[in-house]
Amino acid sequence: MYKWLSYAAPRVSGRPQLLSTPLLSLSAILNPGGVRTIGTATPEVEDKASDLPLSRRHQIRDAKPFSEFLTDTFHRQHDYLRISVSERCNLRCLYCMPEEGVPLSPPKELLTTPEIALLSSIFVSQGVSKIRLTGGEPTVRRDILPLMHQIGSLRPHGLKELCITTNGLSLHRKLDSMVEAGLTGINLSLDTLDPWQFQIMTRRKGFDAVQKSIDRILELKKQGAGIKLKINCVVMRGMNDREILPFVELTREKDLEVRFIEYMPFDGNKWSKGKMFSYTEMLDVIRAKYPMLQKVQDHKNDTSKTWHVPGFAGRIGFITSMTHNFCGTCNRLRITSDGNLKVCLFGNAEVSLRDILRRSNNGEPIDEEALEALKQIEMDRRQSVAGSQQALGLTPNEAELLDVIGMAVKRKKEKHAGIGALEHMKNRPMILIGWHEGGVDSQISSVVRGVSPILQQHSSRFSFLGPNQAACAPHLVQHRVFSTSRYSQNNSKKGQETAARLTHVSTSGTAHMVSISEKAPTSRVATAACAVHFSSPTALRLIADNQMKKGDVLGVARVAGIMAAKRTPDLIPLCHPIAISQATVDLQAVGEERIDVRATVTCDGKTGVEMEALTAASTAALTIYDMCKAVDKGMRIEGLRVVLKDGGKSGRWEMD
Repeated sequence: MYKWLSYAAPRVSGRPQLLSTPLLSLSAILNPGGVRTIGTATPEVEDKASDLPLSRRHQIRDAKPFSEFLTDTFHRQHDYLRISVSERCNLRCLYCMPEEGVPLSPPKELLTTPEIALLSSIFVSQGVSKIRLTGGEPTVRRDILPLMHQIGSLRPHGLKELCITTNGLSLHRKLDSMVEAGLTGINLSLDTLDPWQFQIMTRRKGFDAVQKSIDRILELKKQGAGIKLKINCVVMRGMNDREILPFVELTREKDLEVRFIEYMPFDGNKWSKGKMFSYTEMLDVIRAKYPMLQKVQDHKNDTSKTWHVPGFAGRIGFITSMTHNFCGTCNRLRITSDGNLKVCLFGNAEVSLRDILRRSNNGEPIDEEALEALKQIEMDRRQSVAGSQQALGLTPNEAELLDVIGMAVKRKKEKHAGIGALEHMKNRPMILIGWHEGGVDSQISSVVRGVSPILQQHSSRFSFLGPNQAACAPHLVQHRVFSTSRYSQNNSKKGQETAARLTHVSTSGTAHMVSISEKAPTSRVATAACAVHFSSPTALRLIADNQMKKGDVLGVARVAGIMAAKRTPDLIPLCHPIAISQATVDLQAVGEERIDVRATVTCDGKTGVEMEALTAASTAALTIYDMCKAVDKGMRIEGLRVVLKDGGKSGRWEMD
C-alpha cells in the first residue's frame, strides 16, 4: 500500500505551490516496494483509504494536479521524458552521424546509471509516465539491462511506459531481458529494405541482424508480450524515396507501424531542402498505389499523423516536423547523455542537471558506491528527524533540480523555427541528441551550468542568454542619436580658400607616400559608417537570437573590424603605420531591414586615422556578409563613408 500524502514545494519566483506531488528519488530506491514516507498524514486518512476498493483507491491516488514544474506557459504538460544513455553508435547513418564522426565526451562527463535512475525517479514523481531510452545507440551501453531494470522498478510509482529507440543491430541479443525489465515499446530505425542500400546509408553492414531483431519482436508479440513496434524511416529524395511503397507493403501481414520521417537539419548532416521529401509528396505516392488509404484518429500528443490501408495488419504514419509542426501539443523533454536538459529537439537551449546532481558528491560522478553513501545519509537523516514535521525523501539537491527544470520548461517557446531558418541554426548533431522519433518542440542559446540554489537572488543565471548574446544584445536594442553634420566656421572658410589637390600624387603624376616627418603629433579621431541591408528578415532574426550556424555574427564582426583597423597599412599601400590608441566597432540592428556599422579609431600621431576607420567599418560589414550569406544571398553593403574626423591641422569635420 502507498501513502499518497501532501507535499508543498518551495515557492520560487512567485510560482504557485505544488500540492499532492510525492517525491521519490532516494525514497523510491530505499523503499522500492514499500510505503511512501513523504510529508505527513493522519492514520484516519490511511484507514479510510484502505477500506475503499482497490480501483477507487487508485482513482483517489491519481486525483492530483499535474506538476507545475513540468507545465509550460502554454499549458503543455510534459509527461514524456527521453534520456540519451550513450553517445556511441555502431552505425554511421548519413542523416544522423557526420561523416567525420563526432567528438565523444570523456566518460566522467556522462551520466552514470545511478544518476539516470535518480533523475528518472524525480521526473516520475512529478508526473512523467513515459520514459524512452535513446542514444547514440542505447544497446551499446554495457549496463543497459541493469539500467532498464532500475527504471522499470518505477512502474509502481507512476511510470506506465518504458520504451527504447534503437537501430536493432544488437537488439535481438538483449530483447528478452529488456521485456523482463518492463519494456513496452520499440522504435526501430530502418531506412531501407535493401541490404546493399542499407550498407550505403549506414556506412556499415548489419541488415540481417536488424531483420533478426524485427522477427524476434514480432515473435514475442505473438507470445503475448505487450510490445509496440514502430519502424522509423527517414525519407531522403534520390536516396530511398523509391522504397516508400515497399515499406507500406510491410504492414500488410505484420502488426507494426511504419513511420515516414521528413528529413531534418542537424549539425553535420548536410541537409538541403532539395533532399527533403515532404509529407504531401509521400502521401501522394502512397495514394496512387493504395487509393483506399484511410486516416486514423490521432491521440492528443502524437508526433505522427497515422493512416491505415484497409485489410492490412499494420499502420503507417508520418512525422512532419518540417512542413506541419506539432509543437502545440508537445509533451516531450530530453536529457542528453552528458546530463543536459533540452526542452526542444530543435532548440539549443540546455541546462545541466548533472552538475547540480553531483554537488551532493563533491562534483564527482555518482557511482554505486556513492549512491550507497547517499542512502546511508538519507537513513541517518530519517532517524534524526523521526517524529518531526520535516518532509522526507529529498536528495540533497532535489529541490534545486526541480526549480531548474521548472524554469527551463517555463522558457519553452510556443513553436520551433520555420523551414527557412532551421537549417542555419546551431544545434547538436542528431547522434548527440537522441532523436530518431521526431518529437519537435525553440531556439535560444547557451549551456547553463552551476545554478545557484537561491533562484530569486541569482535569476540572471537562468536568462538562457549566452555570453556572446549578452554582449551583443544592447547593440540590437539601443537607439543612438548621431550629431548633425557641420563645418565649423573657421574650417569652412579655410577649406574654401585652400586649392584642392591629391596629396598622394606627385607633380609628375606618380604615386608617392606623403611625408609627415615635420608634423607635430596631435590627438586624432575618425569615425566611418556603412550599412548591411538584408533582403528578408530571416537573417536578422537569427542574428538577434544568436542562432546563426557560423556563430555570434555581431561579436565576430566587431573583432574583425578592430583587427582590420590595426592592419590598414598592410592593405592600403600608401598608408602610414600608426600606433592606434583605440578602435571600436558599434553594430546596430535597425528594424528587420539592416545593420548599421559604425567604427571609430583614435590615436596620438602625425596623421589622421580616416583610413583605419573606413577599413574597420568595411571589414565588419564584409564579415557580417560572410557569416550570413548562406541565409540571405541578396544582402547589400552600402554607404561606406567617413562621418567624423577631428584633430590635426584641418580641425573637426562632420558629415551632414
